[in-house]
Amino acid sequence: MKNTFNIQNLKCGGCANTIVTQLSKLDGISDVSVDNDTNEVSFNITVENDIEVVKNKLSDLGYPIEGDSNSLPKKAKSFVSCAVGRMTK
Repeated sequence: MKNTFNIQNLKCGGCANTIVTQLSKLDGISDVSVDNDTNEVSFNITVENDIEVVKNKLSDLGYPIEGDSNSLPKKAKSFVSCAVGRMTK
């Protein structure tokens, strides 16, 4: 089942690289893509309950879903995730 979320704090290709890499590691998640222009993350999921797992992972990385709390620590995490994504490209 295809899902798309609008996320916060997405800045660049480094962010996108981290998101694709980390979500692709989750069981039941495939075909992860990130659109920096629209702040969207798209992916296929095999189990409906895994939606919460994806939301939590994105939030842990510093990219909460649009409308969710976007605290200063989450914003800081997104900068770290961005830097890691740039180094692993």
